[in-house]
Amino acid sequence: MLAALAQETRLDVLRLLSTRGPAGLAAGEIAEALTVPPSTLSFHLSAMEREGLLRSDRQGRRIVYAARMAGLRGLLGFLGETCGGMGDVLADSDEDQTMTPAFNVLFLCTANSARSIMAEAILATIGKGRFNAYSAGSDPAAQPQPRVIEKLAALGHDVTGLRSKSWEEFMRPDAPRMDFVIALCDMLEGQHCPDFGERAVTGAWPLPDPMKFTGGAVEQAALLNELYAALDRRLRIFINLPFAALDRLAVRQRLDEIGGGVRA
Repeated sequence: MLAALAQETRLDVLRLLSTRGPAGLAAGEIAEALTVPPSTLSFHLSAMEREGLLRSDRQGRRIVYAARMAGLRGLLGFLGETCGGMGDVLADSDEDQTMTPAFNVLFLCTANSARSIMAEAILATIGKGRFNAYSAGSDPAAQPQPRVIEKLAALGHDVTGLRSKSWEEFMRPDAPRMDFVIALCDMLEGQHCPDFGERAVTGAWPLPDPMKFTGGAVEQAALLNELYAALDRRLRIFINLPFAALDRLAVRQRLDEIGGGVRA
């Protein structure tokens, strides 16, 4: 929580929402009051919600945010116990103290049959509890490549729910809101990614298409191993980024560095 508050805009948000009580304010009203661009504000709100400082409630087409009194009470209690003399703890609240949501990450490639499927499976395994992994394609295949599924299953990944699907599924009103959208091929064969909302931070991690691998079975297996290793390495760097301490621009820069092979 302290890391999430180590940024001036987030402190301003907390000050503002603390004065509004449980009614809170819509995201647009917060942006207007603080003169912060909506895209920047959405990233800060997401980080604060994830750390238990805010809660959100969808009301029609609006998302209303309010200070999470239970979280603030816990933070002040910690400071009072650890540092001493930090003032009165917040009054008791009947607010539901459920766990805050994980990051939603969508991987894209053209056919959604290999690279994005592998990324979804890897992140679902190593980021369980902190990240929700999804994948889709601009022109999805009928099903994932069998050799990719075999590879993932052999490495212990759960492959039962993996399927090729269109990114249009994630454009629906009832689709989960994405925090990150990462393209794994070269500009999706020249196409432009759709708009997944101001909340999503986008990145590009171009990787070779296994469908274009040539050579014998042994060589193709080796290339598939290299692709898996590259995705596993990048995703392990990604899940260990200090998200709470970074602003939107910094996170976008780190994504680009990971995609370019620069170790974070």
